[in-house]
Amino acid sequence: RLLRRQQLRRGGGASGSSRGRRRRHRNPPRNGHPHRRRPHPLLLLLLRRHRGCSRARTAMDLPPSGGPAARSAAALPSGAGRISHLNAVLLGKSPASEESDLVFPSPEFAGQALVSSPEQYAALYRRSVEDPAGFWSEIAGGEFYWEKGWGGGPVVEQNLDVLRGAVKIEWFKGATTNICYNALDRIIQRGDGDKVAIYWEGNDLGEDGKITYKELLEKVCQVANYLKDVGVGKGDAVVIYLPMLMELPIAMLACARIGAVHSVVFAGFSAESLAQRIMDCKPKVVMTCNAVRRGPKVIFLKDIVDSALVDCDKNGFTVGLCLTYANQSAMKKEATKWQDARDIWWQDVIPKYPTSCAVEWVDAEDPLFLLYTSGSTGKPKGVLHTTGGYMVYTATTFKYAFDYKPSDIYWCTADCGWITGHSYVTYGPLLNGATMIVFEGAPNYPDAGRCWDIVDKYKVTIFYTAPTLVRSLMRERSEFVTRYSRKSLRVLGSVGEPINPSAWRWFFNVVGDSRCPISDTWWQTETGGFMITPLPGAWPQKPGSATFPFFGVQPVIVDEKGNELEGECSGFLCIKNSWPGAFRTLYGDHERYETTYFKPFPGYYFTGDGCRRDSDGYYWLTGRVDDVINVSGHRIGTAEVESALVSHPQCAEAAVVGIEHEVKGQGIYAFVTLVDGVPYSEELRKSLILTVRNQIGAFAAPDKIHWAPGLPKTRSGKIMRRILRKIASRQFDELGDITTLADPGVVDQLIALKDS
Repeated sequence: RLLRRQQLRRGGGASGSSRGRRRRHRNPPRNGHPHRRRPHPLLLLLLRRHRGCSRARTAMDLPPSGGPAARSAAALPSGAGRISHLNAVLLGKSPASEESDLVFPSPEFAGQALVSSPEQYAALYRRSVEDPAGFWSEIAGGEFYWEKGWGGGPVVEQNLDVLRGAVKIEWFKGATTNICYNALDRIIQRGDGDKVAIYWEGNDLGEDGKITYKELLEKVCQVANYLKDVGVGKGDAVVIYLPMLMELPIAMLACARIGAVHSVVFAGFSAESLAQRIMDCKPKVVMTCNAVRRGPKVIFLKDIVDSALVDCDKNGFTVGLCLTYANQSAMKKEATKWQDARDIWWQDVIPKYPTSCAVEWVDAEDPLFLLYTSGSTGKPKGVLHTTGGYMVYTATTFKYAFDYKPSDIYWCTADCGWITGHSYVTYGPLLNGATMIVFEGAPNYPDAGRCWDIVDKYKVTIFYTAPTLVRSLMRERSEFVTRYSRKSLRVLGSVGEPINPSAWRWFFNVVGDSRCPISDTWWQTETGGFMITPLPGAWPQKPGSATFPFFGVQPVIVDEKGNELEGECSGFLCIKNSWPGAFRTLYGDHERYETTYFKPFPGYYFTGDGCRRDSDGYYWLTGRVDDVINVSGHRIGTAEVESALVSHPQCAEAAVVGIEHEVKGQGIYAFVTLVDGVPYSEELRKSLILTVRNQIGAFAAPDKIHWAPGLPKTRSGKIMRRILRKIASRQFDELGDITTLADPGVVDQLIALKDS
């Protein structure tokens, strides 16, 4: 640190990280402007270090329209989330905050980055918000194959204002394409058919495999031909309940090839949750496997599917076919429960089909997949993504946010049951022709060094994971990390929730050896791809901040009345105007789509997240502002957990809030009122938790059950969750006004039972 500070004082550059010093500015007024201060030396250093580092542009590096890269920041649109202030800071035209914790990319990294300077980012960003149709159509037309273009029609049509009519978002409508063709055939045709597409790593050491792009296409075509043979066609739904085997992305791509709509359900959801999703989208086929090993545990997935399909039958919907992969490392075929009239072994039929399959060309606005996410009402929401815009946006965000190079080996630890697995395990990497890792097992099995063993084994260069995993590995000895080389790593990434600064620094310093930039990405199931994210070589990072918006994304922070806030502020995060990867509706419930996301602030997409923008223009996500808890990056509706709890015969009422959790980010804290006469007991606590596990999944199990003789309610019967959050977090002196409660005395009772 001392050496670094000396270099800064001398004006020299050095690679690695630096912490800005707290400094008081005593500059006299200049040119009659009493508040203009000398630019922060760290930012002047950044500007000096980036000059001359620009590289030749590729087809996706679009030139700015109407001026050089370092055009005046004042030319940027005012609605771009105070992006003008952002660029004034980054380009050295405004002082940084007095407390700056800035981590710079090394000159070597920045010099080879796709976006290598703030000026280059500013120019591309400016173009993307001033001329979004031109920006995205140049990328779409230059990088992807379209069987039919969009011709003279509009590139984008949108209405985000519910007061002006139905909400509508359409990109490239009328054009036809196929995302499977672009992810596989296009890559093979450019000469990369023999490149490894997927390295598969099993649960146990020594279990592994690989598949090239050509081999992957052949396997995808076999599954696609089978689906066509059993009657699955364009627009039909297929539910996929598979663990992280190579067969999972194969199944997704096979559906996309024939125009079917896949709905992947995380293989940790309970039978009841799976049944809800099946009954909502009514698939022709369900795909699963008999079992999976995760660490020392065996999870019997086929049994869960069987139970879910029984529930579906009882509710009037029958699935005619269950295609089951025999995962022999977890369970023998002979031990699997079977229904001959419905169940088919994957290995018995798929290899018999041809290895080529005609492509079903679909409209850019035809549906690609449904992915269910938790809502505040308890009923899962079927987020619907369409083909063309999602394809273009996912591929582009992957390329720039990870500074992707053709030689990279990429590993995202996410499961394909979540949006991260869709966008950044399957589609984003393959659309760029990347080589990626698919890992079946647990990151701490057989010990806490498993991740770094895999990194060294495959020479992983880009490692993308969740803060929950980072924090859990932090709790282990650093020796589990440092005994492995990790020299191949060059970019790290974080997803699912804001990463706290201490975890960020451990990730950077220990895992990345203080040399790998971290792409701390903020986005959602609904957005399809990254929205606010660092571009690794373009600017310094602040640990814990998602930094700045991606191309075409216009974030705004509003107050409770919907007024846009300028400069340094905190409020509700909204997005102005659409982007290609945006979801188009909630399946079968467009009214709920409008009510949830567009009615709170007409004219904007409401993210449901709180956000802070600091004096330098950096964005900091502060958590959910609705009744959704983010547990290990998984969004769980409080109503969903409450509904499961009150289904227990001895539970009269329940209220759930989120609390801070040192590993998971947020934990689930449940206040439970029992039926009259039922005593509190440890056995009952375990039974309540088991009920939630069975109805939703293990990831939704409450971390704490707080026995509650009553709940704080207003005279109208509304539960005051604000008070419950304060009690759960032990902030007893910050309860605020409780005089409006129907029974203020219940608060003292809850506090007295805090350790019950």
